[in-house]
Amino acid sequence: MHDSFSDAATPVVSAFYDRFPYPGDPLQDGPPPGYNWRWCLRSVEGAVHGQVRPKENGQRPSRLLDAGCGTGVSTDYLCHLNPGAEVLAVDISAGALEVARERLRRSGGAGQVASLRQEQRSLLDLAGEGPFDYINSVGVLHHLRDPLAGLQALAGLLADDGLLHLFLYADGGRWEIHRCQRALELLAVGNGAEGLRLGRELFEVLPETNRLRRHHAQRWALDTVAEANFADMYLHPQETSYNLTGLMALIEAAGLHFAGFSNPSVWDPARLLEGELLERARSLAPREQWALVEELDPDISHFEFFVSRQPVHPESWTEDSRLLEAAGEVQPCLWGWPSASLLGPDLEPLTLSDQDLALLKAVEAQPGAALQSLELEGEIASTARDLWRRRLLLLQAPLGR
Repeated sequence: MHDSFSDAATPVVSAFYDRFPYPGDPLQDGPPPGYNWRWCLRSVEGAVHGQVRPKENGQRPSRLLDAGCGTGVSTDYLCHLNPGAEVLAVDISAGALEVARERLRRSGGAGQVASLRQEQRSLLDLAGEGPFDYINSVGVLHHLRDPLAGLQALAGLLADDGLLHLFLYADGGRWEIHRCQRALELLAVGNGAEGLRLGRELFEVLPETNRLRRHHAQRWALDTVAEANFADMYLHPQETSYNLTGLMALIEAAGLHFAGFSNPSVWDPARLLEGELLERARSLAPREQWALVEELDPDISHFEFFVSRQPVHPESWTEDSRLLEAAGEVQPCLWGWPSASLLGPDLEPLTLSDQDLALLKAVEAQPGAALQSLELEGEIASTARDLWRRRLLLLQAPLGR
């Protein structure tokens, strides 16, 4: 660990996570449960760009950075979902890294990649380590005293065509959390063992009708069973949160471009509206639709999204001829494949039609083949487009297109 800290909050935050290594997910032998597509570069490319890059013989390994890896949950997925990659995972907490190294040892994650480094370093002190094709920094920047400096540092490490996945706190859905944090600060409980004890006691002694107690019981009680998770939510010594306008201003100030939410269904007005109100919402520009959802859903407690160095113009695959020239690839993040009944990339239950299943199996059997060359009955283009929209099929444009 460097003796000089690039962010004023680093020593305090590092000591906090040494006491409470986060996240508090249990260790396991073997691969992590489920397959989270947000940590799979191929899946992320497909979601952001609408297509994936061709796999070429002899191409260099993908370079991935887990910036603020904590106890290694994200690193574990990055290794298992990106075989052959070069992975650097850094965190400021020695205690969290000790757990992370044990997690990757037990899961076998290091054996899945070309190289894995797990180092006690700040994301602000990684000059010369880039460029990275994919940077994962989930729940980190909002714990810096200067989040913009952190985002600018990550931007400098990102390859020109790379992608950065971020998770930052949202003001609206943390209203109750912020009040509890301020109350515990006024009570001077601290952020050690005593603070943990008194923080839990707070939700036992508040009247059952109290909004803060009810909100915790209904929304966060299960998530904060682990001591580290409770401490991270209510006792953290350094935290910043954003509204949508502030978030977009942060991205712009860092010289980056918003490339889409990694939980897009949350930002779909159809989740909240119907009829004429939904029609009116659909007529709004995308950013106005998101602002509407932000106003209507006070439970949104975080933003999870992708950014890039260059503006993204995703492929829409509206032309059948172009679609049929593309090669297909089965979404890597499926549980239960090959089967007609499986879990999708967000662990949602799915049932595939006979045509869906036949196309995906044909794609898997003939990697790199154009869809139009597959010997299948029925309407290939419409089936492929539907599977692509459901993120079950990744598409690759012909070379040179």
